[in-house]
Amino acid sequence: MIEQLAAQAAIAMDNARLFEQAEWAQTELKRSNGELRRVNQDLETFAYSASHDLHEPLRTISISAQLLERSCGEELTEESASFLRSILQGTDRMNTLLSDLLTYTKATKYTEGPPPAVESESVLRQVLETLNVPIKEADAVVTWDTLPLVHLHEGRLSQVFQNLISNAIKYRGKDIPRVHISVQERDAWLVFSVADNGIGIDRRYADQIFGLFKRLHSREDYPGSGIGLAICQRIIEQYGGRIWLEKSSPGEGSTFCFSVPARVR
Repeated sequence: MIEQLAAQAAIAMDNARLFEQAEWAQTELKRSNGELRRVNQDLETFAYSASHDLHEPLRTISISAQLLERSCGEELTEESASFLRSILQGTDRMNTLLSDLLTYTKATKYTEGPPPAVESESVLRQVLETLNVPIKEADAVVTWDTLPLVHLHEGRLSQVFQNLISNAIKYRGKDIPRVHISVQERDAWLVFSVADNGIGIDRRYADQIFGLFKRLHSREDYPGSGIGLAICQRIIEQYGGRIWLEKSSPGEGSTFCFSVPARVR
């Protein structure tokens, strides 16, 4: 009996020690999460302020360069005119980067409240109206299956659709661009697929393309800052889902997939 009591006492002491350690670990986790949340908020505030406040001096530089070009255009040497063109191109590119950074910063902020139920097909139709000009210019054909009700904030789903479809049109091949949107339910997830017949992507870069400002082509060939997929990834991850390159190969088109919960969690 004495041995049994001693063994039970030892087990009780071990349990108490483990419980104390678990409480300490939980407290440390809460503290770390709080610090990480504050750091993220500070970074978001800095990125927002920087991207917003830098537009004004860039606008001043651009206007000054344009005025100088107009007033002294005939008197400028070829070298001076080339410098001015470089200044204007640089300010335009910086303005684009700042605008995209501001968009990314807004996309990283969590939307307050639970996501409402929205008709994803209705959201897609609105996106296609927004992209009406580039779709017509490229003679693109966009088709889709019957799309379900989803529990996402409408603006966020719209951003995802718009970025993926815009990329499919931008990175088109010689044939008429064709984009098809479909969806399947897998377990408790709705998996959307956006397939195109564009130039395709080497599978070696399947993860790299979701990085911030990551580009696989020159700006001369395909303009843009390379932030669209990073925005899509941030949005989808906020709802617990993920986005990935399902299949692709150079010259054979690409299929991007993203998953969102089939029901409110």
